[in-house]
Amino acid sequence: MKQHELFIYNSLSKKKEKFTPIHKDAVGMYVCGPTVYSNVHLGNCRTFLSFDLVFRYLKHLGYKVRYVRNITDAGHLENDGESGDDPILKKARIEQLEPMEVVQKYTVDFHTIMAKFNALPPSIEPTATGHIYEQIHIVEKIIEEGLAYEKNGSVYFDVLKFNETNNYGKLSGRQIEDMIANTRELAAQTDKKNPQDFALWKKAEPQHIMRWPSPWGMGFPGWHLECTAMSTKYLGNNFDIHGGGMDLKFPHHECEIAQAEACNHTSPVNYWMHANMLTLNGKKMSKSTRNFILPMDMFTGDNDILSKPFSPTVTKFFMYQAHYRSILDFSSEALEASEKGFNRLMDAHRMLNEITISEKSTLDIKSWVKACYDAMNDDFNSPILIAHLFEAVKFVNSLKEEKETISAEDLELLKQTIDDFLFDVLGLEDNVSENSQDGEKLTAAVELLIQLRNTARANKDFAMSDKIRDELASKGIQLKDGKDGTTFSLN
Repeated sequence: MKQHELFIYNSLSKKKEKFTPIHKDAVGMYVCGPTVYSNVHLGNCRTFLSFDLVFRYLKHLGYKVRYVRNITDAGHLENDGESGDDPILKKARIEQLEPMEVVQKYTVDFHTIMAKFNALPPSIEPTATGHIYEQIHIVEKIIEEGLAYEKNGSVYFDVLKFNETNNYGKLSGRQIEDMIANTRELAAQTDKKNPQDFALWKKAEPQHIMRWPSPWGMGFPGWHLECTAMSTKYLGNNFDIHGGGMDLKFPHHECEIAQAEACNHTSPVNYWMHANMLTLNGKKMSKSTRNFILPMDMFTGDNDILSKPFSPTVTKFFMYQAHYRSILDFSSEALEASEKGFNRLMDAHRMLNEITISEKSTLDIKSWVKACYDAMNDDFNSPILIAHLFEAVKFVNSLKEEKETISAEDLELLKQTIDDFLFDVLGLEDNVSENSQDGEKLTAAVELLIQLRNTARANKDFAMSDKIRDELASKGIQLKDGKDGTTFSLN
């Protein structure tokens, strides 16, 4: 177990807090997963990759992590509302499929995309439909507490009654009085005592295919209920970390807190974490507004937004160059810059095996290692970590050019730390390794041009020698002349 003080920004307290797990050396983490009615878009992926980073770093520190991420396959109505169509049922009608065929199709797509991003699978991936019994049981307990009521086959959470002894709105910072003033009464919500009450169980109308028997008649669970049921089942009534997108803070996570406190008389989560959005054209990526790009379209280049295809690992690297709580704007120019930076890191990593060992080091590798950990211990600050990794690129270049020296012990520490953060924590993959045949072809072509350039220099044809060097540089291939010959790197 690595001894580090980790600080996490807690959305509940709105400040960074020292992370102290409930159980020594073990962490329970729940993240709200996708609603599987369409292909996962890049904005969704950013959230899941943000928590993949958290998961990986906690494991790297030596914690045993139980990571639970659900699949919403029922109950989530359109626009996160209390009325309207279930998007899975709507898609089933459009595609003339059974609802569970829709669920299976897009769950497979989600897993495929996460695998391409080299994201680790969660420890447990429960589904809403697999936990109907648990959800009904929670509704019954909340009714027993006098904090929910049944009307015409639906059950609603009584927010005003709950707020008499608790604080509904403490996560989002919303005041109950403002919610009352800003809530419009909709026709479909007339069964509610108060406009801000939310559904725990909804009566199934005749056209609603996905339905289950309950003490209140045939129906289906409210969207907020599933996460309370599954998180507490697998992590306990109080667990360490709950994560999700910033857009889930209200109402979804606020409702989760209310349900758990009403049912179990305890605060469910010690650290609430929220990842910010990915924007496109300055607006949030969203399926409902059609302002999004699909990952596969990005990987293949089959889109009208980007200048070229970008690999999953470059896309992931681009996302990690911004802090998970920061808004990140998506553009072709930003991705191209990230690709160049990524290639520089991988070139430096490959050059590590060519470094000459000395008796003493002129570089302070131990301080550099500490700076890398300090970055990640400061609320998983991946952009600062990446800045330190670029410092290591300078180290490697200086060592290669023999401007600095390094001992065998420090070189091993440098190699291990770079490996740990590039591949274990950030979960990046070497594109040359992924595309070894293309890499070998590129290497062979550049080495042929280096030979032609050497011949030109031997014949004192410096104009041709310079032309080869400059043309390669314009294509992002940098030649480096040294005492052992000419090498190249990708910029």
